[in-house]
Amino acid sequence: MAQRGVQLERETFSCSICLDLLKDPVTTSCGHSYCLKCIKGFWDGEDEKKTHSCPQCRQSFTPRPVLLKNTMLAALVEELKKTGPPAAAAADLCYAGAGDVACDVCTGRKLRACKSCLQCVASYCDQHLQPHYDAAPLKKHKLVEPSKELQENICSRHDEVKKLFCRTDRQSICYICSVDEHKGHDTVSAATERTERQRELEGSRLNIQQRIQDGEKEVKRLQQEVQAVNGSADKAVEDSEETFTELIRLMQKRSSDVKQQLRSQQEREVSGVRELQEKLEQEISELKRRDAELQLLSHTEDHNQFLLSYPPSSLPAPLSGATHSSSTNIRPLSYFEDVTAALSALRDKLQDVLREEWTHVSPTEVDVLLSAAEPASRAGFFRYSQEITLDPNTADTHLLLSEGSRKATYMRQQQSYSSHPDRFTSWPQVLSRESLSGRCYWEVERRGGAVRVAVADKNVSRAGSGSPPSSRVGVYLDHRAGVLSFYSIVSETMTLLHRVQTTFTRPLHAGVCLYGYGATAEFCKLK
Repeated sequence: MAQRGVQLERETFSCSICLDLLKDPVTTSCGHSYCLKCIKGFWDGEDEKKTHSCPQCRQSFTPRPVLLKNTMLAALVEELKKTGPPAAAAADLCYAGAGDVACDVCTGRKLRACKSCLQCVASYCDQHLQPHYDAAPLKKHKLVEPSKELQENICSRHDEVKKLFCRTDRQSICYICSVDEHKGHDTVSAATERTERQRELEGSRLNIQQRIQDGEKEVKRLQQEVQAVNGSADKAVEDSEETFTELIRLMQKRSSDVKQQLRSQQEREVSGVRELQEKLEQEISELKRRDAELQLLSHTEDHNQFLLSYPPSSLPAPLSGATHSSSTNIRPLSYFEDVTAALSALRDKLQDVLREEWTHVSPTEVDVLLSAAEPASRAGFFRYSQEITLDPNTADTHLLLSEGSRKATYMRQQQSYSSHPDRFTSWPQVLSRESLSGRCYWEVERRGGAVRVAVADKNVSRAGSGSPPSSRVGVYLDHRAGVLSFYSIVSETMTLLHRVQTTFTRPLHAGVCLYGYGATAEFCKLK
């Protein structure tokens, strides 16, 4: 009883906000007491409302009251602390708060429940649970963790505990239900059903745990694979950088050697030409001097003096051995252009070697790198324009070919084509005569119905179909690089519809598939 009295006293002198003994107690005008810090914090949260209220009775105060310490209450609290239960006992008095399950037996302020009884359909604090440990009949009751859903164990029709489970309707029922609306159903005790479901649950958990372990092993393996791929790629990048650095160094060295050889050859050629030039200039000077002497002699009026001064030969011996310009030893002006042409040929051979040998490293990606980039304009695509004609041996019998086999029209009546193993039989499709390789570009004008533009292997199934959809469609194929692109054409504007990156092992053929009578597809003549 003494313990009960102490508990009531502590409730009396406890703050309803923090649920602990009052600290610096203050009392509002409505008579309720709180810790000074607690009520100030509570009212701080109400400042925006311009009105303040009591947390217990909700009485409003305007303006916010000025709080003064209740000295008498503070003295009583201090005295209670001295005479009250030990700290450990006080800590045991845990009151139910928001979200807690409250004791169904406590009156006034309820303590937090520590157990719920499935037979009593009630929850108890430590004190009120004690009879379940002391009384023999109550010891057989099933105690579980505190639950707010205990009422779900009570049958709403018969107000009885649901101790059975109806397997037919898959729901918990009471005993009266089993002989009433569930009569004749497959019913077992809830405990029996729980045991079987528990067994299934454990089996499911074992299966899930095994899958988790397998998944974790696979994740670990994949992580290791990622690390291996990253490590291998990093090593390959490092090696490739070293290789290309060495190649660049060798090319720079060879470039320097070629440059030095060209300059040396340039100096030799220029020196020889200048030497010859100087000799010719000296000869020309001597010839001019001789010409002046002869001119002076030609003006001599005394015949005897003229004949006496006239030399045996009127021309002096040539200084360089030959004075005619055609005999000068000068190389053609295109000498160094031959070197440029040789280097260009070497560059082309090197690129061919890279294309051929690089397929051992990466047959798809490297071709993309070595292949020319897709043109940036429609005019650029025209450089690779390919004239396409349709093969009548592949045309479905509902397709009429015209315009020199460049145009296909879907007809209601079948055409009188001869039987051929290449003919499409299930879908209105047709392929081109030309096989496509290298870089090719063509455009298809579509009208009426649904027309699909496609690129296919010659061995495509004659009963199958497929192709991407747009009024004019442009198709660009880079067979070596494994690139196939479809563009929507509006005036000179090209919009990418779809691009495929793969590896082509055989030549391809252009194709169209038409749906709807009167639908046409025409392969355009490009300028």
